[in-house]
Amino acid sequence: MSKHINIVSFDIPFPANYGGVMDVYYKLFWLKKDGIKIHLHCFAYGRSPAKELEDLCEEVFYYERKTGLVSNVSFLPYNVKSRQSEDLAKNLLKNDHPILFEVLHTCSLMADPRFKSRKKIYRHSNIEHDYYNGLAASEKPNFKKLYLRIEAIKLRSFEKILNYADLILAVNQKDTEYFKTKYPQAKSFFLPSFHPNESIAASHLFKDYVLFHGNLSVSENHEAAQWLIEQVFCKIGQTVVIAGLNPSSELKRLINKYPQISLISSPETDQMDQLISNAKLHVLYTSQATGLKLKLLNVLFKGGFVLCNSAMIEGTGLKENASLKIANSALDFIDQINTLMKMDYTDVMRHEREQALLEFKNESNAEKLIDLVFSESNF
Repeated sequence: MSKHINIVSFDIPFPANYGGVMDVYYKLFWLKKDGIKIHLHCFAYGRSPAKELEDLCEEVFYYERKTGLVSNVSFLPYNVKSRQSEDLAKNLLKNDHPILFEVLHTCSLMADPRFKSRKKIYRHSNIEHDYYNGLAASEKPNFKKLYLRIEAIKLRSFEKILNYADLILAVNQKDTEYFKTKYPQAKSFFLPSFHPNESIAASHLFKDYVLFHGNLSVSENHEAAQWLIEQVFCKIGQTVVIAGLNPSSELKRLINKYPQISLISSPETDQMDQLISNAKLHVLYTSQATGLKLKLLNVLFKGGFVLCNSAMIEGTGLKENASLKIANSALDFIDQINTLMKMDYTDVMRHEREQALLEFKNESNAEKLIDLVFSESNF
């Protein structure tokens, strides 16, 4: 008998060109490959319906996200209130399949009495109130900072809806323990994010540049880029490339001050893939030890040496090794960059990385997901 699942996505997950939707899209891809029948429900805002999703799913529904002032005037978080939909409820009630809610923003129906007898699965991405407080800390005092603080308070309160979840799937080990302690009525498991990589890139001669990349319109990434430029990149003799979506004028002016640092603004997917594959060294930095950074997985599968701070790998189970190094001060970053850029990335290092990433392989994680969702013992 065929196995069916409803997946409620916070956004249209194609193109899969940023972290959150990558997890959704590649989850769809691998579930389809394993014969699961998917009923996809997407909230639409700024993205168009995608035929590629119809190829992966039995049916795809789109719901307009109710953005604007009205959704802000609520005790619910804006990101939840704007995704409330009676049409979604009606479509979910047309079948009795398990419902996987992608991130906390989609979970408003979890406590609805109409779904009391349904299997309800929460897919975690971040501890949302911690994430929003972190974003607020990266903002200068302004309306956006105030909004993020208020949203964090609302998200902390709304998280109690997870008392109605049957199963919680967390993207890192640290947050899995958080859910086990706080919501013991649900079974919580570590299930890493799905991603576009199927195997480790073969060792090859990389090009001599350092790469930092990310969505530069996100305050966390803007702050990381700024700190690295001012404290690290301007003090080394290496070529540095910074690439990402929508960099600010402030960041552009800062980069222009240093001839060894170049900016590639909003590169196309193929160009970004080339930049990642060719860089000898990837530098990653975050002020937030939340969730699982998909750009970390991406560079570990596709790239050469990786240098990051401790917060970037916290809770992932990943450890420092010959090609993955940790630095937490500007001086440590400078010393490690100068050392790693003189080294060769070897087949031995590649094999070591392959072993370290076994837990992050899509194929085995899809099998684990199917077992968790469709095993009656978990509900």
